[in-house]
Amino acid sequence: MRLQLSSVDFGYHGRPALSEIGFDAAGGEFIALVGPNGAGKSSLLRLCAGLLEPGHGRVELDGLALLDLAAQQRARRIAYLPPDGVSAWPMPVRRIVALGRVPHLKPLRRLTAEDEAAIDLALAKAGIADLAGRPFDQLSSGERARVLLARALATQADLILLDEPTAALDPRHQLGVMEILRAEAGRGALVIVAAHALDLVARYADRAILMQDGRIIADAPPTLSLSQASIAEVFGVVAPGGIAPTPLRLAD
Repeated sequence: MRLQLSSVDFGYHGRPALSEIGFDAAGGEFIALVGPNGAGKSSLLRLCAGLLEPGHGRVELDGLALLDLAAQQRARRIAYLPPDGVSAWPMPVRRIVALGRVPHLKPLRRLTAEDEAAIDLALAKAGIADLAGRPFDQLSSGERARVLLARALATQADLILLDEPTAALDPRHQLGVMEILRAEAGRGALVIVAAHALDLVARYADRAILMQDGRIIADAPPTLSLSQASIAEVFGVVAPGGIAPTPLRLAD
């Protein structure tokens, strides 16, 4: 699959949020959107999900205008995880994750064996199979974050968009989520993540798209786009030598 943005502008109530955004991305890539708060990362993800309409320019999926695709077709092909994960649902975790299969269901039909298998796999990937029967509203913030990730994975979409998916997680589960997303790219999905954790970006992403004031400043492998000069310019901090991957990994 291929995602293409061409000269995309977007704004809220006349206030520019994104300007002249353009990039191509293909299945199998793991891309991180990096930049300070207000840089436009979340708006860009929502445009890629078809939740916002460009003021100018074009967003295409496999050569077709994204917003020309039927809503159900977009829902099958695109999994989007917003940044807050707020919900007061008292529903069991498994039922929450099962919502990821809704785009695949025929009208008035129950979950099929294929759907149930996809739910089981998503629960296992997110490491929450033991939480399947727990009410969602009784979970910790980190557990809720992993449940919502599992819901996105259950869709088995070929475009996965996530806004700060590791924000509520401890270091071990941050690494675990990035390993999961790396594996999703490995199966051929295009994974795009808005992230502030530059060390995780450097370790896992194929490309880091550095944004500032609604524009793309750099689009390259993290070792290039997250250079010392770029970090100083965009974040106003000094990172000697830039951001380099570190050898941290999950314990055996």
